[in-house]
Amino acid sequence: MPRLTTIEPAQATGKAKEIFEGPLKGKHLNIFKGMANSPAGLQFYLGGSGALADASLSAAEQEVVQLVFAQANDCDYCQAAHTAMGKGAGLTEDQTVAARKQADLGDAKLTALTRFASAFHEKRGFVSDDDLAQFKAAGYDDGAVVEVIAVAAMASYTNWFNHVNQTAVDLPTPPAV
Repeated sequence: MPRLTTIEPAQATGKAKEIFEGPLKGKHLNIFKGMANSPAGLQFYLGGSGALADASLSAAEQEVVQLVFAQANDCDYCQAAHTAMGKGAGLTEDQTVAARKQADLGDAKLTALTRFASAFHEKRGFVSDDDLAQFKAAGYDDGAVVEVIAVAAMASYTNWFNHVNQTAVDLPTPPAV
């Protein structure tokens, strides 16, 4: 049961109502209903997500980073959400599981991304020269490094939000790892 008030879109007022009727029209997930307690917090999420739409990392690559963080941070909600979003972005279900397990995704570049994102998480950003070199050797550049950090920031925000709120999962349960 969520610990924060659930803002139902039909009862939302002010800026929260504008967001539910605008960018979140038809996307009335429990995470957004909880975040709507602070339109600024909800706008932070939407702004970050919107900015990452222009990233050099593909949607599938961003989902790999999200899945690594969702698993590492033990966020059931984000594991479910990013499994569904990852499949929608072209990942196979096996690849979503492999990303969560930080295993081989059957694609050298995605596997390198998984390893870098995992090292970034485990080392709290203090990645080694070798971690960085291996990531770049897989074909990523400095811009991709920055984008992994940005996706990780968004993942951390949603993971931690869901921990505090105890957001009820309203998405299909992902496979166990």
